[in-house]
Amino acid sequence: MGLGECLVGDEEKALVLAVLEQKQLFRYYGFKAGSVPAMAATLEKEFAAAVGTRFALGVTSGTAALEVALGALGIGPGDDVIIPVWSWISCFTAVVRLGARPVLAEADETLNLDPAEIPRLCTPRTKAVLVVHYQGVPADMDAIMAAARVAKLRVIEDCAESAGATYRGQAVGSIGDVGTFSFQTRKIIAAGEGGMIVTNDGRLYERAVRMSDVGQYRAFHEKQQPASGEAFSGSNFRMNELTAAVALAQFRRLPRMIARLRGLRERLMEQIGGLPGVTFRRIPDPAGDLGFETYVYLPRAELVTKLRESLAAAGVNCSQHTGTYCHYARAYCQSGAAHALGASPFAGLVPWPAPGYRERDFPRTNALIARMMAVPIGVLYTSEDIDFIAAAIGKAAAAVLTPKPTLARAER
Repeated sequence: MGLGECLVGDEEKALVLAVLEQKQLFRYYGFKAGSVPAMAATLEKEFAAAVGTRFALGVTSGTAALEVALGALGIGPGDDVIIPVWSWISCFTAVVRLGARPVLAEADETLNLDPAEIPRLCTPRTKAVLVVHYQGVPADMDAIMAAARVAKLRVIEDCAESAGATYRGQAVGSIGDVGTFSFQTRKIIAAGEGGMIVTNDGRLYERAVRMSDVGQYRAFHEKQQPASGEAFSGSNFRMNELTAAVALAQFRRLPRMIARLRGLRERLMEQIGGLPGVTFRRIPDPAGDLGFETYVYLPRAELVTKLRESLAAAGVNCSQHTGTYCHYARAYCQSGAAHALGASPFAGLVPWPAPGYRERDFPRTNALIARMMAVPIGVLYTSEDIDFIAAAIGKAAAAVLTPKPTLARAER
């Protein structure tokens, strides 16, 4: 498909060379006495302004961003966090790493967390809900926020694949209590690795900084938000200046990328939108969708296989999954293990896998993913590429979905 990584070029080179020439590799101090490196700080400032939050904090990865956000919220042993069963590995493992228990929720037709799952799954142990804006499409945040507030839950927005997406005019990441982003190489902002945390809450910002910088709260952050909390043992998830340089160049290109992707997706939808038997992923706010992946639903699972085979033969890039699988199918969930014996939040749930962690517990999500197919759109695609894809889908759908005539049985 290809997103930000396809566009690495002169802008990234210039900023990386600036870091190397200044010998300023660490974000808080550098080779030159008294100097303060600028890449991570500039990225945070510009990112927060674009998202519309008071604070942004660069970290080493999207996974680290989730761990830091959970830690900032005080999530730990004895707590439950609701997460969508259909989401990336880190959504599950980050919760386990903090000693809390991920509680798996069904997805709806948006392929995001079903808001109705929040009241169904909420217990006195539940402290937060982690919402994933899956593959560039924001979740139904009005309904999710309403349900979370009734249940008095904190809301984490996982925007790993959705930097630049909006929901009803508001940037994803700025709607809940804290938002996280990924700059891994396959994301729309691609720096190889790297991540970002955003929030409007000064206390959460201070705790996130401490969580990411071995409990410290340096003068740089003190100027943005005076310290008011106590020090605690954190980890080391600090973003370095080289990562920040690449991410900054990528971030500044983001509006142009999104405009192009949305235009290409609109062209595709205009041509395949009326195909009989084909429906599409529900998008709560079409104006805020990033546009880099179109999900098609067919009436039955076997038809998806036939359509994919036909499109692959025609040279069209399509798949049923794009690296995401239900958590119950992953080895870490099937084992229920943590990094150390006794550290698993699933201890006491016998037998294992317990209800809520088995395939049969998610009939609606399973039914959706069995009938879906993903059609990616790369940032380097042309209008001609889109026309070719649309024509191939139309031809394949007609062959697969059109009922075959049957010979009438001869009269006796």
